[in-house]
Amino acid sequence: MKNAQCKKCLNKFNEKDIYTIQQFQYRKEPPYEWTIEFFKNLEIGEWDSFCEKCIMEYSKISNNLWKEQAQK
Repeated sequence: MKNAQCKKCLNKFNEKDIYTIQQFQYRKEPPYEWTIEFFKNLEIGEWDSFCEKCIMEYSKISNNLWKEQAQK
């Protein structure tokens, strides 16, 4: 039963397929603290739910921004 909803695209999906920004604590860069601030600026909390497609989009966006800031 599709009873979870993605905060970004608003599509419904199965609870077992929920992604949150907490998934990002396991990547090397950017640091999780930086990631928390990035999402806070977008008004996204640690427990907000996303589908796989949207969380992957946010992953790419945050990673690209981190790389841009690191080059400055």
